Amino acid sequence: MPISKRAAAEFIGTFGLVFGGCGAAVLAAGFPAVGIGFAGVALAFGLTVLTMAFAIGHISGCHLNTDHHG
Repeated sequence: MPISKRAAAEFIGTFGLVFGGCGAAVLAAGFPAVGIGFAGVALAFGLTVLTMAFAIGHISGCHLNTDHHG
């Protein structure tokens, strides 16, 4: 698979993670009356990672900018 395609998939996955997870955290902090709380933010991050793993995992291996090779 070409590196450009893998990089594009990583970009889309990282964008989705930031948009979904951090967006939920901003909503939880900015609008406490919405009531998603810590559990809602955790679920948002988890479901976003799961969705991106299924969507782009076969293209890039789905590191989602969290890969730490030693």
